[in-house]
Amino acid sequence: MKKTKACRLLHTVLFLLLLMAAGCDRSISKQAVPETPAAANEQPRLSGTILMLTNRIDLIENGTMQRYADQFMKKYPEARVEFEGLSNYATDIMVRLSTKDAGDVLLLPVNLPAKELGYFFEPLSAEMSARERFTTFATFEGKRYGLSTGTTTSGIVYNKKAFQQAGITEIPQTLDEFYAICAKLKQANITPLYMNYGAVWPLREWGNNMVNYMAGNPDYLNDMVHVDDPWQLDNEWGHSIGIARTLIARGYAENELFSNQWEISKSKLAKGEAGMYLSGNWTIRQILDAGAAPEDIGFFPFPYDNGLKHYAPLNPDWFIGVSKFSRNKELSMAWVNFLVKETSYTAEGFLPIDGNREPSMEQYREFLSYHPELVEATVQTDTFIDMANRSKLSFASGDYIQELIAAPDLKKSFDELNEKWKEARALTGVK
Repeated sequence: MKKTKACRLLHTVLFLLLLMAAGCDRSISKQAVPETPAAANEQPRLSGTILMLTNRIDLIENGTMQRYADQFMKKYPEARVEFEGLSNYATDIMVRLSTKDAGDVLLLPVNLPAKELGYFFEPLSAEMSARERFTTFATFEGKRYGLSTGTTTSGIVYNKKAFQQAGITEIPQTLDEFYAICAKLKQANITPLYMNYGAVWPLREWGNNMVNYMAGNPDYLNDMVHVDDPWQLDNEWGHSIGIARTLIARGYAENELFSNQWEISKSKLAKGEAGMYLSGNWTIRQILDAGAAPEDIGFFPFPYDNGLKHYAPLNPDWFIGVSKFSRNKELSMAWVNFLVKETSYTAEGFLPIDGNREPSMEQYREFLSYHPELVEATVQTDTFIDMANRSKLSFASGDYIQELIAAPDLKKSFDELNEKWKEARALTGVK
């Protein structure tokens, strides 16, 4: 009996020793074949294909976006980036977001309330979003959802040869002088100014964009939520729309107003067949790409009145982020970071994000030489966006600006807008 117990005890001890040995073997095995760590200069292995939606159809068509993607592939050989351009981005992207068919990387809609950013976009890491200039944009409750793709201002992009041909020797400093050079250009059989009425979205420059800086108040639109009747003939709205209506009435804008001539207009301005645009500085690069010589293109602040001092806006360009519905968010984040920080995407056609740096393009230096007072933009509040949506006014698309410019009776159109705004204000309960 004792011998049997001793044998059992011996078997138990041997069994435990075998288990311990097996455990040691497994431990030794793990150490013997370790998972190879990434070298200090080796990039993480990201793979797959992602789709970026953008308004920059020109950069897709001229191969610039693909060149950026090729650079990205050198860093991540198993990654692919595809592109889709939307011609009316501000409107089209809202439809795409509503169907969750917004690709992996996209530009953040400007008319999306901040509180809804988290429904459609992934928050960025603190490291990725550090040193962003426009801190009130693309942010909600301490989380940032997009990176700025550039810093812009608005003014008159012009062809110097067209000015010379029309006998224009001085840049206009007042609105009356501006009308006078338009008359000279028309007399010389040069289209004075392309408003791009048919393309619709450029008309924002003659409406919400202008009123927000000509008042010297970056919160001009936000402050509209506190009044029932913001559209008046004798305020900034009446003045800005009035300028656009005057230009068309005097025949200073393009012919065939209702056709989309955006691409054609760039070629016309590049060749000197048209004199001017009122647009953002990003347009300059596109005019040069359309064939203009850099020395033939200039840029000056728009003299929207006859005063001695003029304001000009300082705005962020579109913000770019990662879709909440992306199936490859890690790769999408890497692409956003790469595009904004490691390519020329944010440098080409934009003002330096760092205000202490000298602009790289001569046209920007010319613009600043006229000493406009720059008004740094603030984000549109959720209250403003909510009231705009309730009023069915698309401030981002420019549709209603087109209607105001064409209105037979501007006061009547303003009264109708004020009525819609008053109803929306009552529904939101804003004081």
